[in-house]
Amino acid sequence: MLRALMYILPLALTIYAFIDCLNTPEDEAKHLPKVVWVVIILLFWIVGPIVWFAAGKMRHAPAGGRTPSEWHRNHRSEWVAPDDNPEFLKSLREENKKDEALLKDWEADLRRREEELKRREQGKAGEDTEG
Repeated sequence: MLRALMYILPLALTIYAFIDCLNTPEDEAKHLPKVVWVVIILLFWIVGPIVWFAAGKMRHAPAGGRTPSEWHRNHRSEWVAPDDNPEFLKSLREENKKDEALLKDWEADLRRREEELKRREQGKAGEDTEG
């Protein structure tokens, strides 16, 4: 079992480093082009992945804090969901008012057209009874 572990761990490290290198954008690969890093990882299957993780990829600290939890603690005022954002809710209210005004205009236009149709029908009915 221990002998198998001696081969499985470096292989798993190599596979993980290979996938990480492939998923890393070209501009985040440090010192060498990404293709060269892939070759180094695959050729030197114990040292290559370790060098990739140590020096090959830019590691960015989260903005505003050293860890994500610190950043979240310092930025509680950021809006997470649209229904928590007052600007978004205000825009919904404004859109709702516009929609209601448009609906009222349509209803008034529909009533006017219905009244015109009734007058026309009454006018034709009056002509038919006279003639």
